[in-house]
Amino acid sequence: MTRVAIVCPGRGSYSENTRGRLPREHPFVQQADELRRSAGLTPLSELDHEGPYQAEVHLGAMNASPLIWLTTMIEASEALETEHCVAVLGNSLGWYTALAVAGALSFEEGFQLVQGMAELQETVSAGGQLLYPEVGDDWRPDSERIEHVSAALAAADGEAFRSIRLGGVAVLAGTEQGVEHLMGALPPVQLGRTRYPLRLFGHGPFHTPLLEEVARQAHERFAGLNWQRPRHTLIDGRGTRHTPWSADPAALAEYTLGAQVVDTFDFSSALRVTLREFAPDRLVLPGPGNSLGGICGQVLAAEGWRGVRSKEDFDALQSSESAVLSSLWR
Repeated sequence: MTRVAIVCPGRGSYSENTRGRLPREHPFVQQADELRRSAGLTPLSELDHEGPYQAEVHLGAMNASPLIWLTTMIEASEALETEHCVAVLGNSLGWYTALAVAGALSFEEGFQLVQGMAELQETVSAGGQLLYPEVGDDWRPDSERIEHVSAALAAADGEAFRSIRLGGVAVLAGTEQGVEHLMGALPPVQLGRTRYPLRLFGHGPFHTPLLEEVARQAHERFAGLNWQRPRHTLIDGRGTRHTPWSADPAALAEYTLGAQVVDTFDFSSALRVTLREFAPDRLVLPGPGNSLGGICGQVLAAEGWRGVRSKEDFDALQSSESAVLSSLWR
């Protein structure tokens, strides 16, 4: 049986192009719909299948977060039935999914966590996130771009922060003033078909000290969750391992509701630890979408994993019989 690590996607993976894929009859969908109805919210199957796509509706945290969580849960559960899972990790929102995929939280409590955190995050009235590349088209580090990011953050007067370390992409966040500063301070860059700096629609200043009040409220709101040792090893946003035989459920809860909310989420470190400590045969990428494919490739290139040191090397590996990434999104 193939040894795999399951990598759960974050915000931004659900879009108009991924809409309409939730299987209405799946037990997870029915259970999630019932939980939404009991909270007075529109069932996710209705959001996914009915009416026109509206960015302000479908990409808002209260809807996008649980839609992504549910889609990933369905696809990850299928992978667990056929593959030998050595680790589970996720990017940002994907950490909440990873907790339920690995068994640290039940389906219902995992859903309550992601829905409740989305609600708390919507109370943050100002600020946002943006993307800026720190690599070139070949995925090799670009020293000038890295320096531009460092200089822009240093000049932000405490209004902007590094939000996520995401392969060759810097995810930056801050107050509205901080985001405006970054948008003006970072030189425009064209990478592929995308122009940077790129502000993300509907995203708040996640993983920064600006969410300290959210973390405080989260501790109160989710004090009653029944945290368990995971059935599969979890790798968090610091690169810390939580194994089935040594994980401390209280420590998992404290990290998830505390440091994970207010500190930089280091997805790159999480994936590096996964590669170095568990050496999976493949990385399995559940949907929605394929948002983490290139990001994982950039981390592999930085590691020199299986001889990959550039985008060209990665594309060659993926085209071979030894492809290291497997997308479940169909």
